[in-house]
Amino acid sequence: MAKNRRIHVAGENRLLAGLRREDYDRLLPHLEKVSLPLREILYEANGPITHVFFPLSGVVSLVIMDSDFTLEVGVIGNEGMVGTPVFLGADRSPTKTIVQIPGEAQRMEAKLFQKEMGRGGPLYGLVQRYTQAMINQISQSIVCNHRHSVEKRMCRWLLMSHNRVAADEFLLTHEFLAQMLGVRRPTVTAVAGTLQKAGLINYHRGRITIIDRKGLEATSCECYAVIAKELDRLLG
Repeated sequence: MAKNRRIHVAGENRLLAGLRREDYDRLLPHLEKVSLPLREILYEANGPITHVFFPLSGVVSLVIMDSDFTLEVGVIGNEGMVGTPVFLGADRSPTKTIVQIPGEAQRMEAKLFQKEMGRGGPLYGLVQRYTQAMINQISQSIVCNHRHSVEKRMCRWLLMSHNRVAADEFLLTHEFLAQMLGVRRPTVTAVAGTLQKAGLINYHRGRITIIDRKGLEATSCECYAVIAKELDRLLG
């Protein structure tokens, strides 16, 4: 079971915080602190990626969408970076990137980021390892969505989101959670009610409060621990 902890210090980005002071100071003129409003679209599926984002708080989702179906395949918070396709040499991604829990981020122009990666410095190594962790997360999420119940998947999602926010309470509607899990809203309502009756969460008017973290870990599938352990292994 994964440890009962946040992934990183609230208000800091794990990748940027891993840099030496002189490396961070060199990047600082190219970083712009921006808000991440709820449901803000950072880039559309197959649309151009003009900036990369290093979240300081909040949670961003990578989602696959068609005319009548939405499914989340990745979650990004202050442990990582939004825009890994740019690191891999692409200028767009098949996934839509949307803010699911509001927060803030440091933003950098994609062209400047590519130039920085060309230096092969400390940030390159951090982003390289994080990209591997992100690939692992997406792969595990695909398996999870196929094999595990909505209840277990919801617990995994809540734990991953809880790791990335600065408080036990955060905004989340039934509608949005249903889209992320790829199920109908009544299903989310029923499962959330079960978790609430078990004393694991409180869910009221679009706000979720984590009541029993250890209980959520026990109820979640093993995918949560696999993803968290691999991230820690790669980023230290």
